[in-house]
Amino acid sequence: MIVRIMGEGQVKLDDAHFVELNKLDDELLDEMESGDEDGFRRTLSALLDAVRRLGAPLPDDSLEPSELILPAEDATLDEVREMLSDDGLIPG
Repeated sequence: MIVRIMGEGQVKLDDAHFVELNKLDDELLDEMESGDEDGFRRTLSALLDAVRRLGAPLPDDSLEPSELILPAEDATLDEVREMLSDDGLIPG
C-alpha cells in the first residue's frame, strides 16, 4: 500500500504491518475522543515513526496514487478529526 504523510512524501508499506499500525490508530482515536492532547501528540508521533520505519520511501519524483493519507506530525487535534473515518485514520 502507498501511504502519504502530508508534507513529507510517500512510502510503500507491506500490508502485514497494518496490525501494528491499527493498534496505534486505535490509541490515537481514544485519545482524541477523550481530549488527551499529550497522548494524542505522543501517539501521532509514534504512528508516523512506525510508518517511516516500516515503509520504503518512494522517490520524490514518483507520482503513485496514495491509498492512505496521514496527517503531518504538527497537525492539530481538530485537523486530524477532519481526516478521520469511523475506523480512525487507518481503515480496518
